[in-house]
Amino acid sequence: MPRIKKCKRFVVLMLSCLLFATIIVQAQVRIYSNEFLNIGAGARGLSTGGAQVASVNDVAAGYWNPAGLTQVKDHPSLALMHAEYFAGIGKYDYAALALPVSDNKRTLGISILRFAVDDIPNTLYLIEPDGSINYANISSFSSADWAFILSMAQVIRENDQHRLSVGVNAKVIHRNVGSFARAWGFGLDAGVQLTGSRWSLGVMARDITTTFNTWNFTFTDREKEVLFLTNNEIPVRSTEITAPRLILGGAYNFPVNEKISIKGELNLDLTFDGRRNTLINSNVLNVDPRLGVEGNLKDLFFLRAGIYNFQKVLSETDVNSQRKTWIFQPGAGAGFILNKTFHIDYAFTNLANQSNPLYTHVISLKLDLNKNRMRR
Repeated sequence: MPRIKKCKRFVVLMLSCLLFATIIVQAQVRIYSNEFLNIGAGARGLSTGGAQVASVNDVAAGYWNPAGLTQVKDHPSLALMHAEYFAGIGKYDYAALALPVSDNKRTLGISILRFAVDDIPNTLYLIEPDGSINYANISSFSSADWAFILSMAQVIRENDQHRLSVGVNAKVIHRNVGSFARAWGFGLDAGVQLTGSRWSLGVMARDITTTFNTWNFTFTDREKEVLFLTNNEIPVRSTEITAPRLILGGAYNFPVNEKISIKGELNLDLTFDGRRNTLINSNVLNVDPRLGVEGNLKDLFFLRAGIYNFQKVLSETDVNSQRKTWIFQPGAGAGFILNKTFHIDYAFTNLANQSNPLYTHVISLKLDLNKNRMRR
C-alpha cells in the first residue's frame, strides 16, 4: 500500500508541475515552433490519426508516449520509416531502437527524426553587379530539422489486473538552413500509461519545461552586402519557444470472436498558448480530438483508420456568404507480421486537410531482435 500511494503522489505531482508550467509561459510563447515534431512517427500511428497515447506498446512509444516502452519485453526492437511530402520535395525519416533492461521492468529507447528539403536554389548571386542574370551563380543548399529523443520507461506497479508505467523523454533539437542559420534546442516530455486486460489509459505531457530553440546566423561579407542592397534584414540571433501541451487518451479492445478484435482510441490534445482553430477553443484552453480504430485478425493482419485536426474554415461552395464548415485530416492504413518478428505497416495520410490535401504514402518497418527466434 505505501508503494501505491507513492506512485499516485508521483503522477499527481508530475501533472501539477505541467499545469503550473503552462500557466507561467502562456502569455510569452510563440504558438507554432518545431512543428515537424507534430507529424507523427511510424505508419501505424499515422494511419490512426495519431491516437496512440493510451495504446502504443512498441518501439514507437518513444515518440507517442514513452511509458508504453515498458511493453517491449525480452529483446530489443528496431523501427524504420520513410515518407515524402509535397511531391517528393520534403523528406521525412524516422528510426528508433528500444532496449528492455532490469528484468523487463525498465526500457531504454532512442529515436531520431529528420524532416528536410534538399536542393533549394540559392539565388543570392543570380544578378551580377552590372544587372545581368548569370544562372551559373545559382548554387543549392538544404534545410533540415533533426530531433534526437532519449527515452526511459519504468514499470511502477504490475499485477494480474493492470500495469502502471511511467516514462520520460529528453529531446535535443537541431535545425539548420544551409550554412546561413543553425539552431539548437532542448526539451523534456513525460508520460503515464495504465493498462488493463482490454482497456488502457494514457497521459502524455510534451515540452513540460517548454522547449527553447536558439538560432545563430552566419553570413559572409559578400552575402551581407547582397542582403543589404536588396533591402533584406540581416538577422543576428533569435529564440523560438515551444509551449507545453497535454494529451489525454483512452482505448478499449472489443473482441468480435476468437480471431477478430477491434480497438478504438480517443485522444484529447490540450494546448494552453492562446486561441487555436480547434474543435473546442478559447483564450485559455484548446481541445483537439483524435480518433483511431484498428481491426486485428489473429494478431497477424491489421486494418486502421483515423481522423484528427478538426478545423472550421470558410465554405468553398459559398464563399460570399462567409459561412464556415468543419474539416478534418483523415488517415488509413494496414499492417501485417511475418514470422512473429518482422512487422510491415502502411499508411495513407494527409499532411494538410480536406480543403488543401497533401496525400502521401508511408511505409514503416519494425524488427524484433530476438536472437533465439532468428537462429531457428
